[in-house]
Amino acid sequence: MVIQKSLFWVFLLLGLSVVACATKSPSARLPKKEQILKTLTLANDYFMQKWPDPGKEIVTNKTRPSNIWTRGVYYEGLMALHRADPQQRYYDYAVEWGEKHNWGLTGGDQIRHADYQTAGQTYIELYMIDPKPERIKSIKASIDNMVNSDKADDWDWIDAIQMAMPAFAQLGVLTKDQRYYEKMWDLYSTTRNQIGGKGLYNPEDGLWWRDADFVPPYAAPNGEDTYWSRGNGWVVAALVRVLEIIPEDAPHREQYEQDYLAMMKALVPLQREDGFWNVSLHDPNHFGGKETTGTALFAYGMAWGVNKGMLDADTYTPVIAKAWNAMTKDAVHPNGFLGYVQGTGKEPKDGQPVTYTSKPDFEDYGLGCFLLAGTEIMKMK
Repeated sequence: MVIQKSLFWVFLLLGLSVVACATKSPSARLPKKEQILKTLTLANDYFMQKWPDPGKEIVTNKTRPSNIWTRGVYYEGLMALHRADPQQRYYDYAVEWGEKHNWGLTGGDQIRHADYQTAGQTYIELYMIDPKPERIKSIKASIDNMVNSDKADDWDWIDAIQMAMPAFAQLGVLTKDQRYYEKMWDLYSTTRNQIGGKGLYNPEDGLWWRDADFVPPYAAPNGEDTYWSRGNGWVVAALVRVLEIIPEDAPHREQYEQDYLAMMKALVPLQREDGFWNVSLHDPNHFGGKETTGTALFAYGMAWGVNKGMLDADTYTPVIAKAWNAMTKDAVHPNGFLGYVQGTGKEPKDGQPVTYTSKPDFEDYGLGCFLLAGTEIMKMK
C-alpha cells in the first residue's frame, strides 16, 4: 500500500513536471519586442535593397506593373512596420511607390477587380498621414463605382476579401458615408452565403473554400474538404483589418466578429507540432509541410485578437509564440530572405515544392504577411 501511494506521487510529480516543461518550452514563449523588430528589419531590409526602385516592373512569366496585389500586400506590411518603428525611409519608400504609379490602379479608375484595388489600401493610409487629394482619387473612384452599382458577386474567390474589403472600411471612416459599409457587407455576404451555391464559408468547420471549384463534392485526397491555408489567411487578415478600422457601431460588425472568432477557434487544433500550418488545413499529407504565408496570417489574426481582448491570452499566446518562433527559426535566412513561402496560386499543389531555399514567383506578399504578423505580436504584453 505504501509502495502504491509512493508510485502515485512519483507519477503525479512527473506529470506536473511535463506540464511545467511544456509551459516553459522556448517555443511557447515570445521573444522580446526588440528581437522581433530586429528580425522584421532584417527581412524588410533584404527586400528594400533588392528593390531600390519601388516603381520597377515585376518580371516573372510576364512583365507586370509594381502596383499589383502582391506588392500591395507588401506595402500593407511596410506601413505596419512604419507604425511600429517610424523610420522616415519606410514612409518615403511607400510614397515613392505611389508617386511612380501616379497613385493609380492597374486597370484604371473604374476597375472592379479586387486584385487591382489592393494598392489603394496603402494610398488611403498615406493620405491619412498627408491628405493630398491625388493620393486617393483613383481608389475612391474605383470603390465608388462599386458602391453605386447593384452588382455584388465580384468577390468570387476568398483572396478578394483581403485585397479590397479594407478599402471600403477606410473610405467609410474617411467620408463618414454609411454606403461604403453597406456595400462592403453586400459584397462580403454574397461571397459568404451565395457564391458557389450556398457560399464559400462553411460554418460547420469555421473555414472557407477558396472558390466555387473547391465546394463539395470536391475533396482533398483524404476525403476531407479542401481548405487552402493562405486563402483562409487572407480572410483572417481582412476581418482583422476591417474590425480595426470601422467604428464599434458600424453595421454588420457583430457578424464580422463572429466569423473571425469561429475561424480562430477552428485554426488552433490544426497547427502543426513544429508551429507552422500545412497548405491544406484538413489534409496534412496533401503537400504537407512548413508554409510561411498562411502561418504568418494566422499568427497575425490571433495576436490581434489577444491584443483586443477578444481571444483568451492563455489559450492563444502559446499558439502564436510557437508559430512566430518557428518562422524566425526555420524560414528567415541570415540575409533576411524568407523561405517556405508558397508561390501564387489557389490550392495546395500550386508553387510546390515549398522549401527553405525555394523562391516563390513573387517575394513581396510573403514579406507583407510576415511584417503584419510580427508588428502585431510586438504589441502583445
